Amino acid sequence: MDRLRRGPRRASDLADDLGASRPAMSRHLRVLKKSGLITESGMEDDARARVYTLRRVPFTDLSRWVTDVTAFWEEELLAFKTHVERVHGKGK
Repeated sequence: MDRLRRGPRRASDLADDLGASRPAMSRHLRVLKKSGLITESGMEDDARARVYTLRRVPFTDLSRWVTDVTAFWEEELLAFKTHVERVHGKGK
C-alpha cells in the first residue's frame, strides 16, 4: 500500500521492490482490487503489463469513520469519568 501511495506501479515492480514472487504479488493485488482499495489498468505501450493505482476514497471514508468512532468513545469515557467522580468523590 505504501508503494502505491507514492504513485501507480506495475505488478512486477511491486514484486521486485518487496522481494515477492510475481504470482504471490498477483494474488495480493487481486485481493486488494476485489476489496476496492486499488484499481487496475493497462499500459499504452504494453497491453500485457498491468498498472495498479491506490484508490483514495476508501481510505478517506475509513479515516472519517475512525474520527467519528474516536469522538464517540472520548465522549462516552468522559461521561463515565464524570459519573464516577460524582458518585465516589474526586479525592477518593
